[in-house]
Amino acid sequence: MSEEVFKKVVSHAKEYGFVFPSSEIYEGLGAVYDYGQNGAELKNNLRQYWWKSMVQMHENIVGIDAAIFMHPKVWKASGHIDGFSDPMIDNKDSKKRYRADQLLEDKIERYNKDGKTQKAEELQAAMDQALLDNNLAELKNLIEKHEIACPVSGTRTWTDVRQFNLMFSTEMGAMAGGEADKVYLRPETAQGIFVNFLNVQKTGRMKVPFGIAQTGKAFRNEIIARQFIMRMREFEQMEMQFFVRPGTQKEWYAYWKEARMKWHHKLGFGPEKYRFHDHVKLAHYADAAVDIEFDFPFGFKEMEGIHSRTDFDLRNHGELSGKKLQYFDAELDENGKAYGNYIPYVIETSIGLDRLFLATMCAAYKEEEVGEGDKKDTRVVLALPPALAPIKLAVFPLTKRDGLPEIARNIIDDLKFDFNCFYEEKDAIGKRYRRQDALGTPFCITIDHESLTTNTVTIRYRDTMVQERIGIDQIKALVSEAVSWKNLLA
Repeated sequence: MSEEVFKKVVSHAKEYGFVFPSSEIYEGLGAVYDYGQNGAELKNNLRQYWWKSMVQMHENIVGIDAAIFMHPKVWKASGHIDGFSDPMIDNKDSKKRYRADQLLEDKIERYNKDGKTQKAEELQAAMDQALLDNNLAELKNLIEKHEIACPVSGTRTWTDVRQFNLMFSTEMGAMAGGEADKVYLRPETAQGIFVNFLNVQKTGRMKVPFGIAQTGKAFRNEIIARQFIMRMREFEQMEMQFFVRPGTQKEWYAYWKEARMKWHHKLGFGPEKYRFHDHVKLAHYADAAVDIEFDFPFGFKEMEGIHSRTDFDLRNHGELSGKKLQYFDAELDENGKAYGNYIPYVIETSIGLDRLFLATMCAAYKEEEVGEGDKKDTRVVLALPPALAPIKLAVFPLTKRDGLPEIARNIIDDLKFDFNCFYEEKDAIGKRYRRQDALGTPFCITIDHESLTTNTVTIRYRDTMVQERIGIDQIKALVSEAVSWKNLLA
């Protein structure tokens, strides 16, 4: 898929009510977007797919919903206050600020496009090492050595590279001011799980290994936010922390790595769209990490991370809070020795819901030539898995009279308890079909004059455009089977 098609996807998202620029009547707010009526439905369906597969389908995984605001010490223990930053550099002429690693990644991408693969590999290795060593001077040296210019001014007059903390802060309480009142908008959802480890374990009588999942908003003051909803300042994560016995983390890491890739493949967009990318530079809490990358129009980019976090989080929270975040394991090992008390290790799976949404839109967007001769035309269709479609069934009376709208309304009144339906009686039937194709609606029902005497309707299938006659009493079973979550979860 080319950059040109990506522009079409972005345009399509706005035109059909999926994604709007936030505060657009005030010329928008950088890197902030609103989900429209159809985008909210698709996003919610993607969230449900994750939640059902992670929580409902596992007896040893439960879900929580932790608060966005947390005690400031949470972020001290997690390392975010001291170390959650990006290497930033300013161009002295344009006064624009950039992420140093992003400038280098763009250069690597250009090298690859120009066939200079050896240069790309050498720069990638040098950048990875500089990031691993936190060598800011070397990052600037690489920018100068590879003659990277500011995209705005075109000049190469750069400041030194320095670290920029990404957390949003605010004041809590009636009186602002003073360090004690300072709180943060959470930059990730994981810490809400860790601080509730004992609450969930005890009230749920959970036995290791077990997991805690949650979805929710996170906030990062990204300086370079681009590529539509790929990188935003307000975004939603879907994370699961899986608590295991120390020494078993490698096998569980391998298990979740494979399980999460299978989950993505079930969407049906093709295994060639995905790949693993093992981390060279590990986060301060990890002993192993891998990304699941998706082939976006602008190249393979991270969509989900699987991390072996060791006992870093529970241990740090325990030390700073003075609480023992331990698990008592009454089972015996192979030598008959009790495991006793220990701090569990953690395997994390973390996926960005907004990135998943974007990947789904890009993979599902298709332009197809239909018809022949004078009737040849192009239709735009979102080939979404039926369970994810914002609208499952559109119902059209062929005309606005002769009792056809009444039959259509009766069908919707009967089916709206089971799935999201849409009613429309305006425009020619062909135009109505095209609009639903563009929204990803898998089924359209047309009520005509024959329906008055036979209790039958015409059902049209989105992907094939095949139409067939079925009884009104058959609609529910047919659509329910096609949009069932079993098709994705089984």
